[in-house]
Amino acid sequence: MKKKIDSSVKIGDWQLANPIMTASGTFGYGVEYSDFVNLNSLGAIVVKGISIKPRPGNPPPRIVETACGMLNAIGLENPGLDRFISEKMPLLRKLKCSVVVNILGDTLDEYCVLAEQLCDQDIAGIEANISCPNVKKGGVAFGTEARMVYDLTRKIKKKCNKPLIVKLSPNVTDISAIALAAEEGGASAVSLINTLLGMAIDIKSRKPKLANIVGGLSGPAIKPIALRMVWQVAQRVKIPVIGIGGIKSVEDVIEFMLAGATAVQIGTANLVNPSIAGEIVREFEKYLHVNRIHSAKELIKGLN
Repeated sequence: MKKKIDSSVKIGDWQLANPIMTASGTFGYGVEYSDFVNLNSLGAIVVKGISIKPRPGNPPPRIVETACGMLNAIGLENPGLDRFISEKMPLLRKLKCSVVVNILGDTLDEYCVLAEQLCDQDIAGIEANISCPNVKKGGVAFGTEARMVYDLTRKIKKKCNKPLIVKLSPNVTDISAIALAAEEGGASAVSLINTLLGMAIDIKSRKPKLANIVGGLSGPAIKPIALRMVWQVAQRVKIPVIGIGGIKSVEDVIEFMLAGATAVQIGTANLVNPSIAGEIVREFEKYLHVNRIHSAKELIKGLN
């Protein structure tokens, strides 16, 4: 009798059917992709970031295509917490796959309010985007100071007992130190990397191509950096690491897992091929079968 292949992975007590997740900001609220992907086949959907009040985002142009990637300066546009709960959650509750809500705020208190109110919702967990500017600290991003990361993580955990993923910015000197601070604060996992800061210039007008001047670089161009950072962080923390950055094939998924990722998030590739997440789920299961790998967990930190 053949041994059944187990595609599942665990983040604390939370079990995902497989390690394939979608990255916040690239998959809407999931339902927008339902014509292209069997949403219930995914390990998890991470919805577009939610703030307490609605945000209009930055003025256009907000997206620029680059070599092997893209720059975006969307500005965290979203309908706000109340509309998310009333308009989006009824649809998300119908899904069988795990739903994770990405949250963002300008202050520690805003993160805590979001976590507390979302804790009562039928979701698998929360992902805290800590790359947002902290107004009270003069524009310093939460995610660049280890002490602030520790404080933010600890306070969110006090407000919500669901799994907490802390999403890390790569725009720091030592991302491992930031990951350790999140772990010490009680994070269930860390996800990395968020976008790298970049810009593009129109040489005819001699003006920036983005109205915001700078934006976040994502896509295959950042994969080697993301892979290196995942490997570094996975050696320092005991909690699971979720890899993000330029993933567009099952081979990319395997690389991230061998480097130490328990799961991965597919981002920019969704905008190129809206069916890609579902395709990678099927290719991942095929990879395990062909290579006689009985459990996806065997791949985690499997680098020789």
